[in-house]
Amino acid sequence: MKIYGLTGSIGMGKSAVAAMFRRCGVPLFDADATVHALQGPGGAILPAIEARFPGTTGPQGVDRAKLGAAVFGHPHELRALEAIVHPAVQAARRMFLRRHRARGFVILDIPLLFEKHGERRLDGVIVVTAPAWKQRKRVLARPGMSAAKFRRIVRLQTPDAQKRRRADHIIHTGTTFTRTRAQVRALVACLGRKAGR
Repeated sequence: MKIYGLTGSIGMGKSAVAAMFRRCGVPLFDADATVHALQGPGGAILPAIEARFPGTTGPQGVDRAKLGAAVFGHPHELRALEAIVHPAVQAARRMFLRRHRARGFVILDIPLLFEKHGERRLDGVIVVTAPAWKQRKRVLARPGMSAAKFRRIVRLQTPDAQKRRRADHIIHTGTTFTRTRAQVRALVACLGRKAGR
């Protein structure tokens, strides 16, 4: 089984592309969705988070504002949180890979793939990209987003141009939905042939 990583900077359309891969029948592991489930109501890591950061969880799961305040600007606290979250996500990913081991290939949706050097353990990387003006327009349309916040997020991410240089495959979302979907379908066929399926 081949394992490919899917990544892209904020506002590039990665979530839409991930949904397209799923509709093509490709098994896809969503790291962000896994974290949300682990931290949501009844989430497996809530007791550990509450023990380390008292008062940051409740019946609805993690209180993101309170947890954010506890770790933002405090590298030691952030590392403590990551030590709780990352092993749980890795365990979920291992379970996903076992469940789909008979498939020719799978995709791991990992937003901070390059930032965390996750590409080393993959058979290839798919980068989702769009023009900078379109990225900015998409992100600033989100509730609670500001130009300053957008700039801060972008500064923390590997630049799009660098991601594209390091990619094995690129999906462009600066075009129509139909054309983006055609790119995804073509890539699924290509990866299927490489996997002998």
